[in-house]
Amino acid sequence: LPKKPPLVQYKVGSHLMLYCRGNEPVFFQARDGPVLPTLKFVHRYPSVDFTRVTVDKGAIPYVLGGAHIMCPGLTNPGSVMPEDGLEQDAQGFDKPGLEAGRGVVIYAEGKEMALAVGVMKLSSTEIREKNKGVGIEVAHYLGDGLWQTNEIQ
Repeated sequence: LPKKPPLVQYKVGSHLMLYCRGNEPVFFQARDGPVLPTLKFVHRYPSVDFTRVTVDKGAIPYVLGGAHIMCPGLTNPGSVMPEDGLEQDAQGFDKPGLEAGRGVVIYAEGKEMALAVGVMKLSSTEIREKNKGVGIEVAHYLGDGLWQTNEIQ
């Protein structure tokens, strides 16, 4: 069996870390945020169980243009977010399905492949309650510079 190349860490600019297997980017981290998978990695390994949300069809062109995901795109019919209150904290309060600051892979209603990767700006409970403003900050989307990068030299 051939050995896999090691995971190499590159610093890109002052705020981005890129993790590559050989010359191919597989993960990245912006500032002190969570380590997120690249979309090519998500598409290549669909059986890996990343935390996922689904946006409604109306959000697709905006997300592909690099826009952050607004709360209504996550609460409208056709969108899917994990349920809240399935677990409780030490004080007996319901925990949100997704907490703020968590990395998520973003799918679109009716589409099979992921279209973006981002970080929750609000918890899923807050998104359902407020239903306005930015819910997910998009860090990487189909067609951006990272998507177009095939290998690092």
